[in-house]
Amino acid sequence: MSPLTHALLSWLTANSAPSLTRRERGLVTLAGVVPDLDAIGAIPQLLTARSAHPVYWGSDLHHVLGHNLLAAAVTAGLVAWRAERRVLAGALAFAAFHLHLLCDLVGSRGGDGYTWPMAYLVPFTDRVQLEWSGQWQLDAWPNVAITAAAIVVTLVLAARRGFGPLEVLWPAADHAVVEVARRRVGRFAGR
Repeated sequence: MSPLTHALLSWLTANSAPSLTRRERGLVTLAGVVPDLDAIGAIPQLLTARSAHPVYWGSDLHHVLGHNLLAAAVTAGLVAWRAERRVLAGALAFAAFHLHLLCDLVGSRGGDGYTWPMAYLVPFTDRVQLEWSGQWQLDAWPNVAITAAAIVVTLVLAARRGFGPLEVLWPAADHAVVEVARRRVGRFAGR
């Protein structure tokens, strides 16, 4: 799924606990997108593709380094360490991280038909590979529908609560989005 979808679903996960602070919601949201940091290897792969010594870090490391149980535990532990509500924030971070993995498992097949397997127990063993043969393509309608639904729910929640997913990164833009959401979907949000 797209980074936008992962971010929205992670923000919605963070908002399942109204007692979290703005910072804690940001940390949980970040936990749900951090698995894709392992895609950074695509940059050197693209830069060296036509060289005498190409590297395949994007192909070899994506869905390996950041898409496993150890990365989930470390991420949740870091969130818990930085949060006031340690157990709640850590548990939601662990859930958001795994929601990312589930979304990738069901909806991240490439246009070439490649279904990205996940080495879930790396570095302990690479024998456990999570993969689903029914995985739909990145641009398939279920991914579009999930993203559209996440946008609608996010707007309704933002209109109701007075803050949205940009609250941590860009408060002024978040305020503008909330105002638009209140005008457009306010009646659905009970406002």
